[in-house]
Amino acid sequence: MQPRKRLARLAGWLYLLLAVTAPIGLLYVPGQLLVPDDAAATAERLRASAWLLRVGIGSELFHQVVQVYLLLVLYRLFKPVHEALARQLVVLGALVSVPVVFAVVLTELGALLATSGAPWLDAFSRPQLDALAYLLLRLHGQGITVVSIFWGLWLFPFGLLVMRSGFLPRVLGALLLAAGAAYVVSASTAILAPQLSAAVEPVTSLLELGEIPIVFWLIIRGVRERGPAAA
Repeated sequence: MQPRKRLARLAGWLYLLLAVTAPIGLLYVPGQLLVPDDAAATAERLRASAWLLRVGIGSELFHQVVQVYLLLVLYRLFKPVHEALARQLVVLGALVSVPVVFAVVLTELGALLATSGAPWLDAFSRPQLDALAYLLLRLHGQGITVVSIFWGLWLFPFGLLVMRSGFLPRVLGALLLAAGAAYVVSASTAILAPQLSAAVEPVTSLLELGEIPIVFWLIIRGVRERGPAAA
């Protein structure tokens, strides 16, 4: 197998690993633990299933490490196409977003501490600790919304690199650009105009699926060995 095709296949498998593990901590675990507008019920779930939140934390840390390796492989793959865009890919997709996610995970660890029943927490009443745990879990969700802006931004240089490469179909790059725009619009709306999120979400959720086709293309087809390496 040629080096470029080998890099493409490796990137595809890393991308798939990222796609499979990320929803555990980002979607499934919060959905199981958070009871909307009910701090006491949320705290009770957290006390009963602290292990589940730890699984979610492990998922988030793991898929962000995978993200770093994915971006390094993509940088090697696309550096001959356009080095400046390849650097943007790494900066937006790893150097900025990964530290933010690691920082956001601290809020979940804080929620675990608030519901741990440690003796040094006796200065606080049970309702206060419940409200604090609920606040920290909600803050985690807000942090993920913020970082998802960068999850959209790194898809712009990625999409442009795919379109310029000559060894991947241009339509995959167009889908990545659409997905990147959807992430940015969805997150920005949730932060700046949350009352519009319900109207925007159906469209952005559909466009975000544009990130999926390139994963399977890289795994199954890899890249064309012939064709221009740069634009």
